[in-house]
Amino acid sequence: MKSYINKFFLGAALVASLGMTSCVGDLDQLPKDQNVKTADQFKADPKMYLGGLMGKCYSGIAISGQGGAGESDISGLDNGRSCWSRAIFMLNEFTTDECNWIWKDSGIFDLCTDTWSSNNENIFGTYSRLYCHIAVCNDFIKFVRNAESTYGITFDAETREIADQLVREARALRDLSYFYVIDLYGNAAYCWDTQLTGEEPPQMQRADLYNAVVSDLEEILPDFKDSNIYGRIGKDAVEALLAKFYLNAEVFTGKAEWQKCWTACENIIKRHQGGGFQNSGLATDYLSLFCGNNDMFAPGGSLPAQNEILWNIPYNYQIRFIDDNGKEQVADCTQSYGGTTFLILGAISDQNAATPGFYGINGQWTCMHARPEFSEKFDFSGGVSQDGRAALWLTENDGFSIANTEFTTYKDGYVPIKFTNVQCNADGTMPLWADPETGLTRAGVHDLDNDNNYGVNANATFADADLPVIRLAEIYLTAAEAHLRGGVGNASDALNYVNIVRQRAGVTGWNNAEFTLANILDERARELYWENNRRTDLVRFGMFTGTNYNWSWKNNVSTGAGIPAHMNVFPIPTSVINSYRGPYIQNPGY
Repeated sequence: MKSYINKFFLGAALVASLGMTSCVGDLDQLPKDQNVKTADQFKADPKMYLGGLMGKCYSGIAISGQGGAGESDISGLDNGRSCWSRAIFMLNEFTTDECNWIWKDSGIFDLCTDTWSSNNENIFGTYSRLYCHIAVCNDFIKFVRNAESTYGITFDAETREIADQLVREARALRDLSYFYVIDLYGNAAYCWDTQLTGEEPPQMQRADLYNAVVSDLEEILPDFKDSNIYGRIGKDAVEALLAKFYLNAEVFTGKAEWQKCWTACENIIKRHQGGGFQNSGLATDYLSLFCGNNDMFAPGGSLPAQNEILWNIPYNYQIRFIDDNGKEQVADCTQSYGGTTFLILGAISDQNAATPGFYGINGQWTCMHARPEFSEKFDFSGGVSQDGRAALWLTENDGFSIANTEFTTYKDGYVPIKFTNVQCNADGTMPLWADPETGLTRAGVHDLDNDNNYGVNANATFADADLPVIRLAEIYLTAAEAHLRGGVGNASDALNYVNIVRQRAGVTGWNNAEFTLANILDERARELYWENNRRTDLVRFGMFTGTNYNWSWKNNVSTGAGIPAHMNVFPIPTSVINSYRGPYIQNPGY
């Protein structure tokens, strides 16, 4: 299944330039690499190369640079931190109760302690990564629009249909990056495909930027096709992104959009009902959604009835194929020090009995654990939670403490093991087993005669696990919140949506009295942790700044302390403001 998108991504690395501008700055030069394609070659057979050109719009959210895991399209951050998903994670998870990076790396310590400034290199790096991706998508859209007038390239009817759909996908990909721009930075640059090359993008108010992006998504949605092609986004992904925008509309614009939010969620839910867990369309096994072969739950995957991952970023460590001489070859594919490799390696360590081999990957970083305030939401008793979403966590039974009194001590804090590189069964269930040394739950196919890794293949340097961007479970919880906030939809359906998610996790469903906004916030934390939602959720609930909710090391106080309200958005990086010829206004408070 994964070979299609890997070729799609690799194609992007081969097609470096068609006279476009880019955030790299040197793509207007003739390529020296014979694998790089020129405008003349494209003109001779546009259908052949169109997908490869579009591939950069997809690979821009998967890998850091065109040269693989060791390179980056942007400067200022290493190739790991500059990866799209990891850059967002640093701002949306490190700054909350869900995750602490124990090393006091430059700029990261300030995020983990909520003491950042406008000169923070990671805030600037994330801003740069998002706009680099936006620029690439804009370039593709402009190229297709101007192919004939600028390059003399004529599309036949079939190629035009393909091109139009790819443009819609590029617009959706751009709008995904814009969600995080609007969420993280508020008043930011309006960089659109209608602007001339070299034109300085104007700064736009947050509400106006929201309206522009949401209008774009609403425009392309009716013509968007349901995608059954692995790695390609379809109607579900676009409507799910709209639901995400609508959910946060009141924060972004001051005007709530609860009815639109409910309607979008209902549309998606109805398209998925009839299979999976309790005929909800959810996968039957939560843990499998984050394993090495979780592509089976994505569009085009082998389990369409459990197509829970509505939008995924594909990863593949290597592929094996037979060459023209009949010999097996191995090729590196979509590899990154961000994505799921970061989420797996950052959590695991050789300091505990659960060695990296248990997780299907060859490495460990010993970097990340949870704050106690987050761990307590899973009702651990004696290091064990009845919530299946925490079945693989490292707790006191592995020698860890729930407290986080020592910032740089890995075992001071439970470790939320969620992403793994092990293989689940063909029916989508994760094989769990009891470690004979500790009796604790482990994941993956095991062989008790193997004292090293119990049959888990731990040779991979990078992860094969895809990164879910938006899952159907998030849509269920989003619909429930829209009902509670706006009184929209059906109360019985809304409560049922939450209970389906809870019951899949193995915990008891709620009654009407338990169906509250405060509980919804905690349920989103349990279901969606480490999926780049937490800070956004806390802001929407008024729990991020101030003292309504404190967690360990908030405001660099071991027991937590309030932070001012202006920190609900990040500062516009000083480097950005200084680079503008015209005025670019800093966010208030910075």
